[in-house]
Amino acid sequence: MAETHRCDLVVVGGGIVGLAVARELLSRRPEASLRLLEREPELGTHQTGHTSGVIHAGIYYEPGSLKARLCVEGARALYSFCEGRGIEARREGKLIVATDESELDRLEELKRRGRANAVPGLRRLAADEIQEIEPHARGVAALHSPETGVVDFRQVAAAFSDDVQHMGGRVLTGREVTGLRASGQDVTVEFSGDGETGATRAGFVVTCAGVWSDRIAIAAGAPPEPRIVPFRGNYLKLRPERRELVRASIYPAPDPDLPFLGAHLTRTIEGEVLLGPSALLVARRSSFGWPGTWRLMARHWRAGATEMLHAASRRAFAREASRLVPELHAGDLLPGPSGVRAQAMDRDGRLVDDFVVHRTERALHVRNAPSPAATSSLALAKLIADEAGFRD
Repeated sequence: MAETHRCDLVVVGGGIVGLAVARELLSRRPEASLRLLEREPELGTHQTGHTSGVIHAGIYYEPGSLKARLCVEGARALYSFCEGRGIEARREGKLIVATDESELDRLEELKRRGRANAVPGLRRLAADEIQEIEPHARGVAALHSPETGVVDFRQVAAAFSDDVQHMGGRVLTGREVTGLRASGQDVTVEFSGDGETGATRAGFVVTCAGVWSDRIAIAAGAPPEPRIVPFRGNYLKLRPERRELVRASIYPAPDPDLPFLGAHLTRTIEGEVLLGPSALLVARRSSFGWPGTWRLMARHWRAGATEMLHAASRRAFAREASRLVPELHAGDLLPGPSGVRAQAMDRDGRLVDDFVVHRTERALHVRNAPSPAATSSLALAKLIADEAGFRD
């Protein structure tokens, strides 16, 4: 084993949440020595680098939940951060569209949640008002959120990393954490990389490991639930000559039983228009060994079949999206990016729809941080620092 190093703090995970946490910890303890360990050769290569870049306003989340509070706080903080750092973040707005009368109750529930969560500027639109916002969209009613925006989260993560290093932290890539062992006043963080193994002893550890978060937390002594069951999301994108079909973002009224927002259209900060994503369960042994996976599949097999169809057929995906934008056809679509979302699930097959943080000896573990984690990253980092005992 390579030489064991000693520092005050270790953060595991170089996505946007891990970087925000490292930045927040050093802002509160500027004298502390900190190391951030990321398993990939570059930062932000998983969920951070595979989103549509939407800055959510806080409409969807149950009032009183961590998601509701931290999304609204986090969006405000993120816009301020981007303005101060010269990072482009555009408040282009979002339409959530009910395409038929059966979806009006969903829209009304979203309006209730959004207003309870103090989402700025949220308003209900009648059918004839939809085209004032999105000329090619159609529906029986909609919600308009003017504060929803877009940004390049990889650029935000890179700025967080710059801050960490400027404050004296070390950001180390190519370090896959293989275990945590608490003993006395330290936690030994074991890792592998560059063909050898190593270790860092720290006074406190925060893990923000995405799809590996449950493995690391359980190995450190955290409860076995929730488990991470990853879902692969595939996007399509509009041909450049058809991008005029979407000004900003057009979303469907989502199924309240699932923590996914449905196939939506988003104009990214780069000007591309993405359609998606699909949500396919990733086949990995640990997922199918978890009883909740089978219970979820039994409960939502129709939704699963629809997602499989969308993933396999561009025409089916286009047909679904044309409920929002009738002029859209399969020939308008090209292959787009894809990525894996870390989604927590309990033993009964319920998808956990809030942020989850667990504590073990001298460590704190972010067990579930799906969307809107990127939007919420600065506010979530403050919560994690508080939970770890590093108060302002």
